[in-house]
Amino acid sequence: MENKRVLVTGATGFIGSHTIVELVNAGYEVVGVDNFSNSSADVLKGIKEIVGKEIPFVEADCSNKKDFARVFESYTDIGAAIHFAASKAVGESVNKPLMYYRNNITSLLNLLELMQSETSQNVVFSSSCTVYGEPSPENLPVSEKAPVQPATSPYGATKQMSETILKDAVVANDKLKVIALRYFNPIGAHPSSNIGELPLGVPQNLVPYITQTAAGLRKELSIFGNDYNTPDGTCIRDYIYVVDLAKAHVQAVKRMFEVDSDSFEIFNLGTGVGLSVQQLVDEFMKATGVKIPYKYAPRRAGDIEKVWADPKKANEVLGWKAETPIDQVLLSAWNWEKKVRDIK
Repeated sequence: MENKRVLVTGATGFIGSHTIVELVNAGYEVVGVDNFSNSSADVLKGIKEIVGKEIPFVEADCSNKKDFARVFESYTDIGAAIHFAASKAVGESVNKPLMYYRNNITSLLNLLELMQSETSQNVVFSSSCTVYGEPSPENLPVSEKAPVQPATSPYGATKQMSETILKDAVVANDKLKVIALRYFNPIGAHPSSNIGELPLGVPQNLVPYITQTAAGLRKELSIFGNDYNTPDGTCIRDYIYVVDLAKAHVQAVKRMFEVDSDSFEIFNLGTGVGLSVQQLVDEFMKATGVKIPYKYAPRRAGDIEKVWADPKKANEVLGWKAETPIDQVLLSAWNWEKKVRDIK
């Protein structure tokens, strides 16, 4: 492997920060880039506390090519890029579609164009199970063979478009290798409680809303829809521990550097177990002993009824498995919230 430095875009985001920790633990040199549009510079301190050293970092906007180019000018030994930088809230994308298309698509195009001068062009793309849309019953659990369906939100559409762009790019560029990782629902925090999920403003994701409600920041949790065709009427998801998810990215980078694999590969990253929103709320209360007030609210635009992964391909080909028990995962999220809010 001639180049071992890994570029991580969206480095101070939830998944990006945990992935940097796992890359460093695995012996890789990294460089992070972020513009702090949905994160904070404090995350860099948290990463440093865990890995014991300062991580090379450039503050830049990946959707601004000139700004983003500074990373490649400063670091000429980039051998792979993990591309997280994107806006990611389904509900917000329905209200702000243009922002999502501009940010998510432009940042990827900029990355691919800027990487063309690199000798080693390996891209791990942060994709999503939203590309499967609302899977039909015969496609549950969802394998990589399940059809990509019309997106139910602009966010989902940007992930589908990005994958199409990457597929076309590898055909035109024989130096380029891509692994698209389609995540299900990442949750939890690093066991050190030095990094975790810290959305700016009102959380768009379930677990931060649960922990903020438990901490008294929110009056109550709204469960969107309790009339779905599921055992308890609430949506079903595949919740995956963010540290397990981060480790899959390390395996993907390793595969690109060490295995003569296909130029474009897709892996589903999930536990293989579907949990309903109601079950997750109940599991949180059981794991932490904290009661949280909640109510049922109308369904939310763009939400899928039920989706969970068949992770067999990732288990066998990447040699990766999500194995952290859900109570431990939810406890990690609560410990992080307590640390951030200084709750004893």
